Amino acid sequence: MLVLRDPLANDEPPRETVLTIGNFDGVHLGHQNILSKVVERAHQLSTPATAMTFDPHPAKVLRPKDAPRLLTTLGQKLELLGRYGVEVALVVPFTHRLRRMAASEFVRRALVDRLAVREVYIGEGFRFGADREGNVELLQSMGAETGFSAHGMPSVQDGAEAVSSTRVRRLVAHGRVDEAGRLLGRVLYADGRVFRGERLGRRLGFPTLNTQLENELFPARGVYITAVFIPSFGRTFPAVTNIGVRPTVYENYSTTVESHLLDFSADVYHEDVRLFFLQRLRDERVFSSPMALVAQIRRDVELARAWFDAHPLSSRELVTP
Repeated sequence: MLVLRDPLANDEPPRETVLTIGNFDGVHLGHQNILSKVVERAHQLSTPATAMTFDPHPAKVLRPKDAPRLLTTLGQKLELLGRYGVEVALVVPFTHRLRRMAASEFVRRALVDRLAVREVYIGEGFRFGADREGNVELLQSMGAETGFSAHGMPSVQDGAEAVSSTRVRRLVAHGRVDEAGRLLGRVLYADGRVFRGERLGRRLGFPTLNTQLENELFPARGVYITAVFIPSFGRTFPAVTNIGVRPTVYENYSTTVESHLLDFSADVYHEDVRLFFLQRLRDERVFSSPMALVAQIRRDVELARAWFDAHPLSSRELVTP
């Protein structure tokens, strides 16, 4: 996939493409529905399937104190867009100058003059331009004048509520990783780097990988059935992961992410890994003694093994780098 990081100024983007515009945080089922239509139409018209997104997320510029923690990093988002068929990704720097640009000016300068788009597809609820005045109707009106067609794509429903990045973030923040994965159409994951910890797990008989995650948002404190992809081994290993402060052995400690890989003991310090969240096991809690903690960890591992027997990794939708 071709990635252009300044497509409205210095980079030379392809013209006359089929385009979608959005923030695409998580690239969930609703996004995928739009992307599949863009890819289908692009193939029919023999032109690149193109997606325009923004960096940073507009909310971080418009309301930085209230901006959401994002599901995906920019790199992960681009990886997923490519996975779902996008051939050209246009990463537009979201600046204060851009936020003040009227929607009609953005359409004329970016979509018409710069890109000469043939067709545009956006979610029906997507808004753009100063004061969020840009919408499907504006695109359709201007497209009729300037020579492109515009289409609003309906939301994908899940139960009584639409699939949205906000909904997925809410599920992740509450540790409901299996439900979040269903709305993402894949297993929820975060990327990070393994660092040398205090080797407490090894002393307890359950060595762990301590991972510094780069994602802004990851699940609530608790114990999870997980899987860890380790590039140097080229494999994904079943695991149990604790996210928390280890209250049984520490007081007022910072949050850590520690994964005990089943039947794996090699050192992989300083490696970048991908951590998949499959199922929540329990809350983090304080135990009466280290022995009680070890007994619970042993039960957690047994439950994880039983879960993997019933749900083999090979049957899961794992997006590996």
